[in-house]
Amino acid sequence: MLDDVGFGSFGNFGGPVTTPGLDKIAKQGLRYNQFHTTALCSPTRASLLTGRNHHSVHMGGITEIANSFPGYDSAIPPESATVAQVLRMSGYSTACFGKWHLTPSWEQSPAGPFDRWPTGLGFDRFYGIMGAESSQYEPPVYDQTTPISPHVGNPDYHLTEDLADQTITWMQRQKASSPNKPFFCYFSTPAVHAPHHVPREWIEKFKGKFDSGWD
Repeated sequence: MLDDVGFGSFGNFGGPVTTPGLDKIAKQGLRYNQFHTTALCSPTRASLLTGRNHHSVHMGGITEIANSFPGYDSAIPPESATVAQVLRMSGYSTACFGKWHLTPSWEQSPAGPFDRWPTGLGFDRFYGIMGAESSQYEPPVYDQTTPISPHVGNPDYHLTEDLADQTITWMQRQKASSPNKPFFCYFSTPAVHAPHHVPREWIEKFKGKFDSGWD
């Protein structure tokens, strides 16, 4: 899942960004071009993971602007099961890598409570950031519910690469330890979101691609 991606960015919708993997999936599956989005992070994520309208799961806005109006307190009720909870009860291994942004701001600390963290909402494994945005070079990463600093001592660190490596490693271990067990992996890189920290080689790769607009 990606934040803030323009409709016309991907190659399979005629955009200038080469996306061979997504193009292949689109050709073999379905392309949706008539759908509802809130144009906000947390509400869309809540709808995607619960299959419900974002107001019915109390995510009327992003977690940072939660208030006491009905549907806006950002506290997903326990009766609103996520797809991860349903799949885990059906025998799946589950993991979440990347940006979460679905926990009330006052619950985003190492002290918990953790019932609305990924590990409390159906994910066996979580590695990523809890809030809306962060530096891609010095991010506040959590491994499960423990804060870590993977960038320390690594001058070439970039969060997206770290997330991809963690995800691949998890899937490989799943395949090796339980080859017949299905798994669900929710990969949500925050790279496209502000503050737009992009490695120099990627900036050069797409230089000039959007000079005349996206459409």
